[in-house]
Amino acid sequence: MAWSTREIARLAGTSLRAVRHYHDVGLLPEPERRSNGYKQYGVAHLLRLLRIKRLVDLGFSLAAIAEMSEDDQHPAEALRALDAELAATIERLQRARVELGLILRHHAPTDWPADLAPAAGGAGLSQADRSLVTVMTRVMGPRRLEAYGALLRSDTTDPTDGEFDALDPDADEALRRDLAERMTPYIRRIRAEHPAVMEPDTDAPRGARFVGEVTAAALEELYNPAQLDVMRRVAVLLAQAPPDGADP
Repeated sequence: MAWSTREIARLAGTSLRAVRHYHDVGLLPEPERRSNGYKQYGVAHLLRLLRIKRLVDLGFSLAAIAEMSEDDQHPAEALRALDAELAATIERLQRARVELGLILRHHAPTDWPADLAPAAGGAGLSQADRSLVTVMTRVMGPRRLEAYGALLRSDTTDPTDGEFDALDPDADEALRRDLAERMTPYIRRIRAEHPAVMEPDTDAPRGARFVGEVTAAALEELYNPAQLDVMRRVAVLLAQAPPDGADP
């Protein structure tokens, strides 16, 4: 029995292109040719082609198939290795689906860690704030990252949030001073409610100093001069004792 390339491809349930590729990479031996120059395939070629297709469908690479003996109809070691690889792939895809679900459900930025995704929806962050959080997740240690997640999930807001986000780069000194003074009690309260946010980042992968350097660089790029000036003023006010009768 002899078949043409098109016929054997149809019998094997594959394509002409695949058959030719298997020839090119040495997986399928070239058949003899008829007097008219056309290839003629036999049963041995069909069996080999069916084996290649089955192994490819299972997930083996062509390089892995090439290493298998044609006589070994049950390559147990290779099958076990592939099974372990597929199990790891399935686990990775399942984790990815869980993370995608969190991102979609909470409208979270795709570049945030999955643990922070639930905090994204209600945090009311500006684009600059979101970008800052993204950068910080790459350098903070697990403990401080968890503390920031708790802070974001707390959904604490203040009327000055919108004012700060909309602050014009050329805002005058009086406006900046007034905004800093009104922001300070709110930030002082946040620090009191979430003290872990202010703890030294001792478990940061590259150390607390590196976290500080990255934070400073990110702030300089993400916020305008007036906003940076307000932040500096707030820091000075926080270092002072709160006025009598004010929240600690």
